[in-house]
Amino acid sequence: MSRIVAAVRERLAETGEAPTPGEVAAALRAEERLLGDTEVLALADTLRADLVGAGPLEPLLRVPEVTDVLVNGPGEVWVDAGTGLVRTEARFADELALRRLAQRLAAAAGRRLDDASPYVDARLPGGVRLHAVLAPVAASGTCLSLRLPRRRVFTLDELVSAGAMPPGGAALLAALVAARTAFLITGGTGTGKTTMLSGLLTLVDRRERLVLVEDSAELRPAHPHVVRLEARPPNVEGAGGVTLHDLVRQALRMRPDRLVVGEVRGAEVVDLLAAMNTGHEGGCATLHANAPADVPARLEALACAAGLSREAVHSQLAAALDVVVHLVREPGGPRRVAEVCLLDRGADGLVTAFPAVTFTPGGALVLGPAADRLAERLGGGWLPT
Repeated sequence: MSRIVAAVRERLAETGEAPTPGEVAAALRAEERLLGDTEVLALADTLRADLVGAGPLEPLLRVPEVTDVLVNGPGEVWVDAGTGLVRTEARFADELALRRLAQRLAAAAGRRLDDASPYVDARLPGGVRLHAVLAPVAASGTCLSLRLPRRRVFTLDELVSAGAMPPGGAALLAALVAARTAFLITGGTGTGKTTMLSGLLTLVDRRERLVLVEDSAELRPAHPHVVRLEARPPNVEGAGGVTLHDLVRQALRMRPDRLVVGEVRGAEVVDLLAAMNTGHEGGCATLHANAPADVPARLEALACAAGLSREAVHSQLAAALDVVVHLVREPGGPRRVAEVCLLDRGADGLVTAFPAVTFTPGGALVLGPAADRLAERLGGGWLPT
């Protein structure tokens, strides 16, 4: 197979033809004259995947349920289709074939990947997020991580059916959106933060304007008025980069009814908190955190690194954010909402996450000490019973 691929690639390079299905099939017939039509079509599809697609990964990327494809060297490919990581039968011929694919994908994203720049983080055309690390920096061979965007937005009813929350939880989250509370969706990697935020943004009043600021465009709310701003890494000369910090400032000048940051991870937290303190109600974002109790410390670390004092951070935080919705992923189980907490100032002047509602793995809803205060803040839109 590798001989045929090399021969077809060389023939197309000599003719200068684009690797369209027809040209690939013609080049393949020229190399292998004894093949029948069915064999040519099957091999042409495989060859085209190797030449312009994702090679052995192409069939995996076409599966609707797959969200992540992870390659740990040429002989080890894993996928996540919603039930945890599963090893597949996909293989690369050798390290060179895997390295060539990684470099071609990086080039498609306009990025450089070679010995002088052995890793890359980029977004491919179509929305797939690419991360690659070349050997020998990756000791077991070139590593690829592909995060696929969701094909569609899940409604709250669908998330309830999937076990992400009980019906009472869906009513609570809908009330958070309707009351224009400022909230964070938190959790670890792969817990479904983006999926949940897209579903909640779909509930926003159709007369409101959403301005989304993202490092990589992943949010896909089913809403008629959405403006998307996407960060851009610097080019190989180190120029032309556009950060989330830059984009949040631009978003504030675009008359947003709801300012949404796909993931807070740096200095943009300062502008986001400032915006939520200056009349931009209903703002929201996602944040990596192990538990709701860790959220104030995470925001404090990010904001202090951007130049705010600890006291200023907590003053801004107390006035800006209302609620934390925390997601978890059970081992081998579904992603689900685990807890909803109210952010409020304690006696020491520091913001703390107070539990309002906890959801058990079985779907039971347990009220916490801040449940009554949360109900008050929602204006009666959701009352615990």
